[in-house]
Amino acid sequence: MTEPSPIGSSPIGPVPLEQLPGLRVALLVATFQRAVGELAPLPVPASAQAEAIDPELRKAVRDVLRQRGYKPTGRGKPSSEYLAAALAGGRWPCIHAAVDIGNVVSLESGLPISVIDLDLVNGDLAIRTANAGASYVFNASGQEIDVGGLICLSDRDGPCANAVKDAQRTKTRPETTRVLAVVWGVDAGDPNRVERVVEDLGRRWQQCSADVVRVAVVEAKS
Repeated sequence: MTEPSPIGSSPIGPVPLEQLPGLRVALLVATFQRAVGELAPLPVPASAQAEAIDPELRKAVRDVLRQRGYKPTGRGKPSSEYLAAALAGGRWPCIHAAVDIGNVVSLESGLPISVIDLDLVNGDLAIRTANAGASYVFNASGQEIDVGGLICLSDRDGPCANAVKDAQRTKTRPETTRVLAVVWGVDAGDPNRVERVVEDLGRRWQQCSADVVRVAVVEAKS
């Protein structure tokens, strides 16, 4: 399940990746047998897990994200840090199992994980740095985030996901059946961390009767 799909057989094809020192990403597609809105939310994690992120890993993730000018601090901090703060503050987001599993794995691993609706993506995907001034709405209230200088998953309409906040336009809906996850990993520290996160995420989705496929990532042409 976790081996990259052969070129041409992946459900979305190989995804070009802009090379960024220290960045290591992995992509998974999960197809659920029923709409994710029918999946029960997961229990709230134990409060002790709010302290799970290793300080060195937190620094390594931030260092990777700031290389092209983005400032991963304050409200623009990595989503893994947001989840830890939300849990500590009693604000853990319970949505449905497909997204909740991604959030729990992110919390436990310390790595940001995007989970989006694959059927809301427009055209081919690529992972690249967003242009200066790029922004998108990230919640139902219409709030925007400036993603200029941040490495993002992008489609034909522009950036749609990253290690901080995903775009509202590609977030999962109750009727979603196919999701794409991006594990925003780093090379620092444990060299096997990203692969373990991929294994864990895929296994938990499979326990929800999802078919899970690893998506190939290829170096983008300059």
